[in-house]
Amino acid sequence: MRRRTALATLAATAAMTALTACGRKPVRGRPVAAGATVLALGDSLTHGTGAPPEAAYPAVLARLSGWAVVNAGVPGDTAAQALERLPALLEQHRPALVLLCIGGNDLLRRGDETALRETLRRLCGAITASGAQCLLLAVPRPTIASRFTGSLSDHPLYAELAEALQLPLHARGWSEVLADERLRSDEIHANAEGYAKFAQGLMGTLRTAGLLPA
Repeated sequence: MRRRTALATLAATAAMTALTACGRKPVRGRPVAAGATVLALGDSLTHGTGAPPEAAYPAVLARLSGWAVVNAGVPGDTAAQALERLPALLEQHRPALVLLCIGGNDLLRRGDETALRETLRRLCGAITASGAQCLLLAVPRPTIASRFTGSLSDHPLYAELAEALQLPLHARGWSEVLADERLRSDEIHANAEGYAKFAQGLMGTLRTAGLLPA
């Protein structure tokens, strides 16, 4: 128990340090009770491509948090496709919290970033209008240099949007996992160890944001 508490404290401290380092004060939300329904909306990174279903980050997060986490990740989905799916998902599951991780396919396909920003804004607005809280998960910026340097960074539009909408943001989660070849199943997907590391880091952000009771 002491070890678990120490690990939780370290995760929360790391998340706070990352947010402070990028000059952004953490946005606080309302605690989400154990057993509550949480919707993880996204693409293949949410689905868990590259690992067994039980290793996908929503499944790992469910075990760590005690929440009922619904995996609504669809491989290949764009932000616009996620927006089309969202109303039915909100109606069916009535989540207390939505973890929004979408846009990677838009960026990989060199889509219009202005359109992506607006679609993400509409997704966040629909989520909060439903009464659910929204946590935005940053997606890496794909660059040619990253293939040679082995480093990734978040696309800045996620931090900008989170700041504008005053939403909590999980930063550097995928950028750190996907930059480490030991945590990848291929160039753009994690393996089981990578999804577990992502979920553990996300737990720190959830605590820092006040969404997960300490």
